[in-house]
Amino acid sequence: QVQLVESGGGLVQAGGSLRLSCAASGRSFGINVMGWYRQAPGKQRELVASITSGDKITYADSVKGRFTISRDNAKNTVNLQMASVKPEDTAVYYCNVKSVLPGAYNYWGQGTQVTVSS
Repeated sequence: QVQLVESGGGLVQAGGSLRLSCAASGRSFGINVMGWYRQAPGKQRELVASITSGDKITYADSVKGRFTISRDNAKNTVNLQMASVKPEDTAVYYCNVKSVLPGAYNYWGQGTQVTVSS
């Protein structure tokens, strides 16, 4: 059974830092894209950052220069280092792993709450 276990969410003051981690297990993932998405109340889920097996990285414009995504292919883990956080970063953050082959697989974590106080 595939599992994506997230950790590191919580309450942080504006301007502070937080680190999210996600560990994927349960199958061989092959060549894939690992990423973090977020969903704020009343809004659609949006991509925050993603990283391929070959370390190609994509960031949402709203987090460029503040957030850093990284991965460990041997451990099937992906991390999101959040710095200079803002109240608008408040959301439930979801880990995602999907194949580069369209429709092959697409897995989600259970989500972790990040709340930024002003």
